[in-house]
Amino acid sequence: MGSLSIWHWMIVIVVVLLLFGRGKISDLMGDVAGGIKAFKKGMAEDDTPKAEPPKSIETAGAPPKTETERRAEGVRS
Repeated sequence: MGSLSIWHWMIVIVVVLLLFGRGKISDLMGDVAGGIKAFKKGMAEDDTPKAEPPKSIETAGAPPKTETERRAEGVRS
C-alpha cells in the first residue's frame, strides 16, 4: 500500500473532473498560461532599459548669456 496504482489515479482524476468539470479546469490552465506569458514579457521588458533623450528646459525670454557676457557685466557693475 506504499504507492498508488493506476486505478487509484484514475479514481482521483474522475473525482476531480466531477467536482470541477472540464470547462473550469481548462479555464484555470489557460489563466495559468496567460500569467506565465505576462510574467515572461515583464521580465524581458525589465532587461532592456529604454534610453530616453535628455529633457531640456525651454525659456521664453532672451537666450542664455555666454561666459564672456557674464564677465563683461561683472566688470561694469
